[in-house]
Amino acid sequence: MKVRVEIMLKSGVLDPQGKAIGHALSGLGFAGIGDVRQGKLIELDLAEDDPEAARSAVEEMCRRLLANPVIERYTVRLDGDPVPS
Repeated sequence: MKVRVEIMLKSGVLDPQGKAIGHALSGLGFAGIGDVRQGKLIELDLAEDDPEAARSAVEEMCRRLLANPVIERYTVRLDGDPVPS
């Protein structure tokens, strides 16, 4: 089962890389860009068929290694989950 984990800094946590990206885009002539936040995407291919077990395992991976819960939030999406708009 394929799983995607999107990890972003929580609101209120400074994002120097996001600021640098926003500044670079502005320098390239792109106008109208407000705040830029940078994150990471981790794709996992699990040997698990049960969606609940897969989600539970990935949640544990996030808590223990993939994300820093003090400053980051994460979203787990299983293959077939609706894509947020």
